[in-house]
Amino acid sequence: MSIQNPDWERHLLSLALHPKEHPGEPVLISNTDTLEQAYAYCDQIIAQYSKSFYMASSLLPPQKRIAARVLYAFCRVSDNIVDLPSKDPEATLQQWRSRTLERHPSPSDLIAIAWADVQYRYRIPKIYAEQLIDGVAIDLIKNRYETFPELAQYAYGVASTVGLMVMHIIGFNNDAAIPYAIKLGLALQITNILRDVGEDLSNGRIYLPQEELDQFGLTEADLEAGRVTQNWKAFMQFQIDRNRQLYREAAPGIRMLHKDGRFAIAAAAKFYAGILNAIEANQYDVFHKRAAVNTPRKLSMLPAIWWQAR
Repeated sequence: MSIQNPDWERHLLSLALHPKEHPGEPVLISNTDTLEQAYAYCDQIIAQYSKSFYMASSLLPPQKRIAARVLYAFCRVSDNIVDLPSKDPEATLQQWRSRTLERHPSPSDLIAIAWADVQYRYRIPKIYAEQLIDGVAIDLIKNRYETFPELAQYAYGVASTVGLMVMHIIGFNNDAAIPYAIKLGLALQITNILRDVGEDLSNGRIYLPQEELDQFGLTEADLEAGRVTQNWKAFMQFQIDRNRQLYREAAPGIRMLHKDGRFAIAAAAKFYAGILNAIEANQYDVFHKRAAVNTPRKLSMLPAIWWQAR
């Protein structure tokens, strides 16, 4: 992280460095085909939901690629319980927590089986999975954020925890890599937030810091009307500039990862950072247009990313 860490950075680092319990025993599966089926099912989930993550994870060695996709499936289902709620999402999320954190899941619960196996094989601290589920649960009770530090804590729960778990799958030098994983998680999540302003509004949520909207003379009524004013453009440019700074500050951490995973993480970061360029190209209209980096553009970026990741 930066040399002079503000309070919110120190707080997030304390969450990540919380005493970490590792899975202590392997998953026992009587049917040898079950685990392969579980992995294949997780692969289908990522192919359906995230083209960027699917492409980036394809750059990992086979075993780490499988593990990363299992992690994605665990995170996606956790998120969907809240975003696509059932009658009682709180109870459903609690049941999901129990199923995915136990050491011997039911043979019929494919994602839980695959996730339990990955946690054991890569010694992923249990605390990060718990923090992720706690993070997505916040959406059930909170839909506004007053300040950026408040938003950063939310982003840590739903995204930095993912980066910390990915880091265990890829391998890393030592705990000095942790602050960089936190920063990259924040950068990725805030990119999502800036891209999805219109979609989140339709679901009654505003993740943009209320304090900063006020500073730029913006109200919720302006957002609901989808007005792309000069004030809105200035506000979005401020958000984009800070987000790019997060990507820059996170970048040195990629060198601390095992060399066979650096290309994939660098690609994921560049793909997502490209969304910021697309928002600017759309004249900051995130109400009516979805900013995206298409597949040909991603492919064209790979040679330069590979060279930098070396």
